[in-house]
Amino acid sequence: MRILPLLSVFLAAVSLRAESLLPPNARVAVIGDSITEQKIYSKYIETYLLACTGRSDIRVFQFGWSGERAGGFAARLENDLAVFNPNVATTCYGMNDGSYRPYAPEVGAEYEKNMRLVIEGLKKVGVKVMAIGSPGGVDPDFFKKNVTGADYNDNLAHLRDIAKKLAEENKQPFANVHDTMMSALTKSKAALGKEYGPFGGDGFHPAPAGQLLMAQAFLKALGFDGDIGRVTIDMKGPNTASSGHVVKDLKLGSVTLESTKWPFVFDADPKSAGSNRSILPFTSFNEDLNRFTLKVLNLGTAKGKVTWGGQSKEFTREQLEAGVNLAAEFTKTPFDNDFAGLTAAITVKEAFETTMIKNLVTHMRVIAAEAAEEPKVAAALVKLKKKLADEHAKMDANVRKAVKPVTHTITVQEVR
Repeated sequence: MRILPLLSVFLAAVSLRAESLLPPNARVAVIGDSITEQKIYSKYIETYLLACTGRSDIRVFQFGWSGERAGGFAARLENDLAVFNPNVATTCYGMNDGSYRPYAPEVGAEYEKNMRLVIEGLKKVGVKVMAIGSPGGVDPDFFKKNVTGADYNDNLAHLRDIAKKLAEENKQPFANVHDTMMSALTKSKAALGKEYGPFGGDGFHPAPAGQLLMAQAFLKALGFDGDIGRVTIDMKGPNTASSGHVVKDLKLGSVTLESTKWPFVFDADPKSAGSNRSILPFTSFNEDLNRFTLKVLNLGTAKGKVTWGGQSKEFTREQLEAGVNLAAEFTKTPFDNDFAGLTAAITVKEAFETTMIKNLVTHMRVIAAEAAEEPKVAAALVKLKKKLADEHAKMDANVRKAVKPVTHTITVQEVR
C-alpha cells in the first residue's frame, strides 16, 4: 500500500539530486581554449542556466583563451579566477594538447599531467563542482592538418578516456563532449551530406550546430533533468501547470501562463550548420534538456489543433494524451524575442570577459611582485581591479534584467 508514496519520494529525491550539482549561489567558470573563446557554447550554457532552470542565483563567466593547452590554464588559473571566485567550473582542453599528430603515449602523459594541475588548482581556489570535459572531435571532410581526421579523432578519443579517468578519480562529473559530437556528426553527414559542417570551416572550431552539442554535454554532466515544464489542458475540466509556470487565466481548451522557466529557443534554419536548430534531428538535446510538455485530456475528436503564440500544429488524440514537447515541435515560440534579448546581453558580457582577462587580468601576474614593494603600484592595481569588476557587474545586471516572466497562451481546438 505504501509503494506509490515511496516511489514519489524517491523520484522527488532523484530530481532534487539532479539539480543539486549546482550549489546555491553558483558561480560557474566556463574554461577552455579557442573553442571556448568563440563564446558560443558558453553563451548557450549561460542562457540555459539563467533562463531554463528558473534559478536566479547563478552567475557565469567564460575564461576561453585561443591556442591554450591545459598547462597554460594551470599557470594562469589562480590569478585569473580571482576576479570571479567560482565554485563551479567546466573545463574543455585537449584539442591543442593533442598536438595535431597521431596519438602517442607521451601526448597522453603530458595531457594527464597538466589536467591534474588544473584540477588541483581548481580545488585550491574553492571550486567544488567540476564538469571535466573531454576534447571534442574533428570533421574529416573539413580538417586540414598534418594528420588525417580519422587519426586525430583517435588521438582525441584517447584524451577523452584520460579526462574520464580523472573525473572518476576526483568524484566529479564527466562531460563526454567527444562522443556527443561524433555521434551527431555521423548521423548528420548521412542525412545532409559531406558539405554539412557542424564542426566549422576548419573542421575543429565548431559552428553553432556543433557548439550546441558541446553545451549539451556539459549541461548533462551538471545534472539537469530537462523538465522545463508540464502543462495539462483538460477539455472538460481544470488546467494545471508545474512549478515555474503560474496559471493566469483559465478557459475550456485554453490556458494562459506566466513562465519563469523558459524553454531553450533555437535559430531558424533547419539545414545550415550556422544554425543550432540544424543539429537537433541528430542528437537528444530536446529529449534530455528541453522538455516543455503539453498533455490534453478528454479530447472529443481524433485530432486536436494546438496554438502556441503565432503558430498552430495538429496532433492525434493519442499524442496529446501521452504529451507533446512544445519546445521540440514548434519552430516559433512566445519566448523567441525575450530569448534573443537575453542572448544579446550575454554576448556583450562574455565579449567583455575575454577582453578583461586576456588584455588586463592575466598580465596582473607580472605586476604583482612590483606591487608588493611599491604602494602606489599596489593602489593602482586595486583601483583597476575594482573598475573592471564594476564594469562587469553592470553588464551582468543587464543580463539579469533580460530574464523576466513571459506570459503566453496555449489553446487546443478539436479538429472535426
